[in-house]
Amino acid sequence: MAHPKTSHVCLPCRASYKQPYDSHRQRVCPRCTRSLIHVGSAFATPRRRDTAAWRTLSVPLHAGIGFHKSCCGGPGYRPRILSEVRERMTYARRSGEPFARSLVRYEVP
Repeated sequence: MAHPKTSHVCLPCRASYKQPYDSHRQRVCPRCTRSLIHVGSAFATPRRRDTAAWRTLSVPLHAGIGFHKSCCGGPGYRPRILSEVRERMTYARRSGEPFARSLVRYEVP
């Protein structure tokens, strides 16, 4: 039986690779040899030339948020454009809520 594959991302190369999950193994990008970020199995890769989408994607990944399936609901909300990221950053700064938690909110109060 084959092991399930999950996505790993190289942000500088704007590339995604599906590889078997192994928490003990460090993955490296075949293009630049930098370490890959494990993003989860529910990740949808933006086009390589869509720099705005990759910039938006880098914010949740650097905050430690992944795209892991959670039962039937999927990974939940993730911001798709920079204005949504800025809105949630402002809310987190004003309310004192952790930045990672404010990024996954569907709506900002």
